[in-house]
Amino acid sequence: MSKTRFFGNLIKTNPTLPTANSSSAYGTATGIWTLEEAGAFRASGDWPVPASPPGAPTITGVTAGNAQVVVAFNANADDGGLDVSSFTATASSGQTASGSSSPLTVTSLTNGTAVTFTVTATNASGTSSASSASDSATPIAAKGFMIGGNASNVIQTITFSSTGNATDYGDLAGVTRHPVASGSATRSVVFGGFDGSSHLNTIQYFDNTSSGDASDFGDLTAGNAFGASYSSSTRAWSVGGNSGVKMEYVTISSTGNATDAGDLQASSHYQTSGTSSSTRGIIMGGGDNSGSYGTYDHIEYHTITSTGNSSDFGDMTVAHGYHASGGSSTRAIAAAGRSGSYSNNTNVIEYVTIASTGNGTDFGDLTTGATSDVGACSGGGRMCIFGGYLSNSTVNTINYITIANTGNTSDFGDLLAANYEIGGNSNSHGGIA
Repeated sequence: MSKTRFFGNLIKTNPTLPTANSSSAYGTATGIWTLEEAGAFRASGDWPVPASPPGAPTITGVTAGNAQVVVAFNANADDGGLDVSSFTATASSGQTASGSSSPLTVTSLTNGTAVTFTVTATNASGTSSASSASDSATPIAAKGFMIGGNASNVIQTITFSSTGNATDYGDLAGVTRHPVASGSATRSVVFGGFDGSSHLNTIQYFDNTSSGDASDFGDLTAGNAFGASYSSSTRAWSVGGNSGVKMEYVTISSTGNATDAGDLQASSHYQTSGTSSSTRGIIMGGGDNSGSYGTYDHIEYHTITSTGNSSDFGDMTVAHGYHASGGSSTRAIAAAGRSGSYSNNTNVIEYVTIASTGNGTDFGDLTTGATSDVGACSGGGRMCIFGGYLSNSTVNTINYITIANTGNTSDFGDLLAANYEIGGNSNSHGGIA
């Protein structure tokens, strides 16, 4: 039997077999078929199109956030002979999320309650069996931490989703002015600081999921303060500061001494600041450690997994030193500080897009005034800017901006006490969010 037929030499048609792996077009055939031909195709196995539900996906990781968990997975190579139209992640507590690819974010979870997940795949023939259950993950509220400061060893905390005053969380091992900190969703790593007489080489850490004091982690290669820190969920960096251009890192989940792994480009990164996406750290501005208090407008970037040097990114709209940075996985923000001299404070806030290179763009202003020696932390879509030195006085204010927008700051609340040279970190910054 031929699949090409002639009718009185007037009509010629070319029937085609039903399509298989074509999503919504599954089973579609064309042409004019006789019953004899349809039966023959069915007998030969060409129709119905052989198909089955896909194989079960494999979960590769789960990342907890504020009332949500991101579920990453790999599709099964066995698609059942048909296009996979969707995947569904299901929490052990019943919540689901569906989409066309990995990862899927399951929302409306209860903070503090551990959950596991399975993933299924669906094609036109049906839905796969469920994957093996994931490791458990515990959603947590997006929290920020204010760490140390002038004559202080206190760790304070806020919850980004609300506004209000900071509360006591725990203590560092001793008084620590201008430490730098970063970390994962579950652990903050605090590098160095100044105790009033010496630059510290200590590294401390504390648990982001429950209040308590910091513990010893290891040592920096040399005493350092007034630098910057940024991280992914696995590696935290301490860069610049009074140590100059040094870049060193630790693995967050372990303890141990830092590894010296590269240099910054510019010669001065004293009183600089840093933030990151999960792959790229951004180092913004800096000050002069010679006593003249000059400030700089350079921006550099660094691949977090690399042990090489940083690269030039662009320039800030104004020179910032003695300032603070934060942001999201896409946007790096620098706020306030000194601009050009000891007495010339600024209230300017500016940003860059992390994945690109280029100069800074104006974001807005710190509405409480031109303030130096501020701290910052970011999470839950917000960046909080706190403390500092304003009009010859130390302040206790906490202000915030919405990272995805541009505009001036709004009042968030107050620190436990007026403070400056404070470190900042969160459990949901751009490197892990």
